[in-house]
Amino acid sequence: MDINVAKNTEHSIYHLMTQTVIPRPVAWVLTESGDNNYNLAPFSFFTPVCSEPPLLMFSVGNKPNGSMKDTANNAMRTHKMVIHIADMTLAKQVTQTSATLEHGDSELDANHLSLTEFKDFSLPRVKGCNIALGCSLYKTDTVGDNDQTLVFAQVEHIYINDSVIDDSNQSRLIVDALKVDPLGRLGGIEYGSLGEILAVPRPV
Repeated sequence: MDINVAKNTEHSIYHLMTQTVIPRPVAWVLTESGDNNYNLAPFSFFTPVCSEPPLLMFSVGNKPNGSMKDTANNAMRTHKMVIHIADMTLAKQVTQTSATLEHGDSELDANHLSLTEFKDFSLPRVKGCNIALGCSLYKTDTVGDNDQTLVFAQVEHIYINDSVIDDSNQSRLIVDALKVDPLGRLGGIEYGSLGEILAVPRPV
């Protein structure tokens, strides 16, 4: 099947993109709404983009009414966020935190999620999540006809649960991807797990 993008609606192209660019990692982003009230939301338009400085990028659409989502608003206001890599056991909670709530209503409270101290970082992290990256806002940009917000986050601190670290290599820290068991976003309402891992040496 050959598909001419120009002859399809925005809605159908979105579904085609999310079913073909797979799997996508999920950024589960914690920001502060104010007065120790925290917002938590998932974004699967997400990727690392640079190592010097260490930058991650995630893309935030607007609310159904066209206003900016709290994650982008909070990040631009406070310049801080924590990006979590959730595992398959948290799929339901990650999905539930995508619901649109009134500003100030916390997804953490609505989904019975707990926070814990993030050592040497100003925000807490989600308890039970094996990987958390404490980030500062590097910059934002706006793209597309619907003013999608690109958030570039500079990584300052990283938490990795010791249980997912492979300590067999003493010269370099190795994270065991199968133990992390990260959510892979597919199309529609689907997620995928890693399954088999294939190691292919690079050419010299």
